Amino acid sequence: MLSACYILEEHYYTVEEMIAMIDEPNRSMCTHILTENRKLFQTVQGSTNNHQAWSGGYFDHVQEIMNIAIILYERLNIARPLPFSLSDALLVVFLHDIEKPWKYELSSDGQLQEKKELKTKAAQHEFRARKLEEYGIVLTEDQKNGMKYVEGEFNDYSNRRRMMNPLAALCHLADVTSARIWFDHPRQEKDPWLGAQRIRK
Repeated sequence: MLSACYILEEHYYTVEEMIAMIDEPNRSMCTHILTENRKLFQTVQGSTNNHQAWSGGYFDHVQEIMNIAIILYERLNIARPLPFSLSDALLVVFLHDIEKPWKYELSSDGQLQEKKELKTKAAQHEFRARKLEEYGIVLTEDQKNGMKYVEGEFNDYSNRRRMMNPLAALCHLADVTSARIWFDHPRQEKDPWLGAQRIRK
């Protein structure tokens, strides 16, 4: 039987360590994205209000969701083999919000707000696709589905066909866990998950 404190025994990886788990050629492309945009990623919030809503929260959210994806993948894959790799899951969750650092701007009253041109999901997905193309990221059909439905099926839901594939479902679970269960993690200090902490700028 697993201990209630089992999570404390889990290793908390850095973004760099987890990118190293992604298969080439996308591993190098993700490293390039992180290197070129690190300052921006460690400045913007994870969201305006709902999760990791602090300076640098975007980076913290990405690091959290990747760590959560590892836990989910390892546990579920032991119970029943999954039809995708850990590399697939880490790639999708690393890139799932790639538009966010460019999505917001400060309003005249100093509040963070969405840019008009990136307010709709369609516009955000289009921007995301352009950003991936800019960095030479090539996705499989499964990974594309994961990227499309990581935040849910929304209006695409059908009771006649599964829109979200297994990869997308696991990535969705990781995203929801970070955004709605652990929305205020990692803690600034003394996070219960040993090794987890907010980015130090």
